[in-house]
Amino acid sequence: MNHPDVSIVIVCMNRTDNLYPCLQSIRDHTGVSYECLVVAYMFDPAALARAREDFPWVEFIESNEIRGFSENNNLALRRARGRFCFVLNDDTEFSAPVIDSLMADFDRLPKNTAIVSPRLVNADGSLQLCGRPPYPAWNYVRQQWHCYSEPIDNVSGKRPEFDQVYRSWNITGACFLIRTDIFQQLGWFDETYFFTPEDIALGTLAVRSGYSLWVDAAVDVTHKWRTTASRISPAVRPAAVKGSLIFFSGGSSAKFHLLAAGVWLAEFAKRVKARIRWQRSRSEEDLNTLQTFRNITANIFNNLTPKEIFKRYYHA
Repeated sequence: MNHPDVSIVIVCMNRTDNLYPCLQSIRDHTGVSYECLVVAYMFDPAALARAREDFPWVEFIESNEIRGFSENNNLALRRARGRFCFVLNDDTEFSAPVIDSLMADFDRLPKNTAIVSPRLVNADGSLQLCGRPPYPAWNYVRQQWHCYSEPIDNVSGKRPEFDQVYRSWNITGACFLIRTDIFQQLGWFDETYFFTPEDIALGTLAVRSGYSLWVDAAVDVTHKWRTTASRISPAVRPAAVKGSLIFFSGGSSAKFHLLAAGVWLAEFAKRVKARIRWQRSRSEEDLNTLQTFRNITANIFNNLTPKEIFKRYYHA
């Protein structure tokens, strides 16, 4: 049986408005051989039937239990037959042969290369992210206090390996190309994390295992994340915070509680401000924000896993 060059893996949570343009852009701008595996998460049966009819070249994998980003992606990744895996958010679009270009980069990069990522741009063409620096635990706490912002451009002023390909120290889960054998060796995505920081965990593990990560600043993918924000943040954000604290503490209980104390204080301050805003407006949006911070502060120090926290607050 002939194996494709690339296995494209997409998780979609019943958002065909995102999925359709994403799949069409893949079809229009990909020249290498590929298979496309879409995890249809919590899909309406009628919508799934239409998608299968509209995209017969896609293999749809049903996922009807509560699963996070890692678990859902792993459902497809364990079926991947390509030499490479291309992990892609459903709210992305190509306007050029992205996968072909990133595969060509592998041929010129060092043999220990594990991952090559494109540059991410917003729908208006402005830069969203290009490469990622190391992300120490202290920066995570500072970020919760709005004292640190990760640079969106981590390559300007640096020397490329060739053309516009630069060393990166981490990845974003929205879009990256990885060698399948290395991904499998690393254990796929770590299912400890429900929404975040599974991408940072994967990139960190790859670097610690002796592999290198790269970004091609000449290859753009449009990522429309700001226009597809969900109203389930009271479930998502508490799970994400707990996952981040688990990752950045590295298994140390003392470090976990030290980091958690700083994060709890930051989130409690946000909770107080959110309550004041809601008392003035009584809007549904501000109530949603208030509930998000309530749930975060209520779950930082308990023993629930990120998935258990999400299940506690998720309402379909």
